[in-house]
Amino acid sequence: MRAQIPPVAFDALLTAALFVVSVGPGQHLKAPGLLILQVALLLPLVWRHRAPLVVFGVVASAAFVQWVVGVEPLPADVTLLVALYTVAKCSPWLHTLLAGAVLEGGILLASIRWGPEDRFLVPVLFLTALATTVAVTGTNLKIRLAYLTSVEDRAVRLERERDQQAQLAVAEERARIAREMHDIVTHNLSVMVALADAAVFAQFRSPGKATGAMQQISDTGRQALTDMRRSLGVLRADEPDAQRHPLPGLAQLQSLVDQMRAAGLPTSLSLEGDLAPVPTTAQLTVYRLVQEALTNTLKHAPPGTRADVRVRITPKAVVIEITDDGRTTQAAGPATGHGIAGMRERAAAYGGTLQAGPLPDGGWRVSADITLADAEDDAS
Repeated sequence: MRAQIPPVAFDALLTAALFVVSVGPGQHLKAPGLLILQVALLLPLVWRHRAPLVVFGVVASAAFVQWVVGVEPLPADVTLLVALYTVAKCSPWLHTLLAGAVLEGGILLASIRWGPEDRFLVPVLFLTALATTVAVTGTNLKIRLAYLTSVEDRAVRLERERDQQAQLAVAEERARIAREMHDIVTHNLSVMVALADAAVFAQFRSPGKATGAMQQISDTGRQALTDMRRSLGVLRADEPDAQRHPLPGLAQLQSLVDQMRAAGLPTSLSLEGDLAPVPTTAQLTVYRLVQEALTNTLKHAPPGTRADVRVRITPKAVVIEITDDGRTTQAAGPATGHGIAGMRERAAAYGGTLQAGPLPDGGWRVSADITLADAEDDAS
């Protein structure tokens, strides 16, 4: 980054240069009072950026003293134009008008005293045009600087908003992965534990069933690994598991129900409506909602509990209802997990709602709706 000269230092150098030009070699001062007058005209310029209007007032007062005592125009009188330029560049336009009016009055007074009698308007018009040019130049520079500042501020704001959007995207992706990991790990581990218990129980009485349970544990583990890798974005399209285990959706609900039955939770499925119009992302959401609800039933409901899954597809929404008849509700203890909260987030992502709570006669009910219009927009 380039080093910039502080405004006060620049103004001090400018004042020194004007002083040398005004009273240096070739300038003959007839009396010491003229040196004091020129110093009074020049010295205030050091603070012209700190107090533009005050500096202009001091310089104008020194020029008025010059007019009162009858001193002819001096080279240092150019400070009036410098001070006017600074007011136009750094101060509100009302201050510029005030300074311009004061300078115009000084031009008239100077022209009356020192201008040619037969051509009074010539110096007035010339000096007025010069002062106007200086004021317009300062005003234009102020407008340009304000524009550049606004552009820089806008660029900084856009960069900040871009960083915020990136952070929000990262946070959203982390939340999505966390939800997927929770659903995948919780469901598959619960099923694998239940199948392993069944295999241990059946290994002596029914070896065939034990072997089948172990095979289902193996398939469930592979399914979990594939789903986890897909959720983390590391699954290659040419991997065999990608073909064996497509992204779960409404068509896989029957396999999910069969898996829950094998794990020891008798489950029925009712699926109404046409699956084709439902976007893939919405189908995955429905699948995960049903999966999480059945997993909670498998974990929390007592043995012998039955579960019913009803999914109804309409042109505008997918309505989901999962109930069980377990006498011990899932809310019996304090809620420490994130399952239901994650389910609500999934439903809300498509403009839907989710309710979960105990039934009056015992058991548990989860109902949700997915808005297909929002799902189509999200898929697009």
